[in-house]
Amino acid sequence: MNIIIPQNPLFNKQYQKYLQCLKLGGLQPKTIDACARAIRRIGNYFDGKVDDLSSEQLLDYFTKLLDTHSWSAVKLDLYGLKFFYSGVLNKTWKDIPQIKPPKTSRIPDILSIAQVEQLLAATRILSYKVFKA
Repeated sequence: MNIIIPQNPLFNKQYQKYLQCLKLGGLQPKTIDACARAIRRIGNYFDGKVDDLSSEQLLDYFTKLLDTHSWSAVKLDLYGLKFFYSGVLNKTWKDIPQIKPPKTSRIPDILSIAQVEQLLAATRILSYKVFKA
């Protein structure tokens, strides 16, 4: 998905600085692409005028974004915008407490000894049913 850059000279200048900050921050190319896409999407939504957005404007934007995108896209746009405000605009970011992605739990990559024992014990139990015709 290629999102075009808004035709706003100030936004274009800020966007180029944003790309520089992302590269100098040591981020991976895919992360830079995702953050850049997020800022372009926000810039398009607000016609390039992203340097002084109110909480209400951001709530509207993120609500509409969630209608068409996943929570990971919402988080990327939110974190990208936070970095844009602090790194490019040199402004303090005011958190928006209403925007909270759902908490998820992950399966651990490494199992404990007790978990492995429990898993192996479960495989030793023979359980099946015989159905007679």
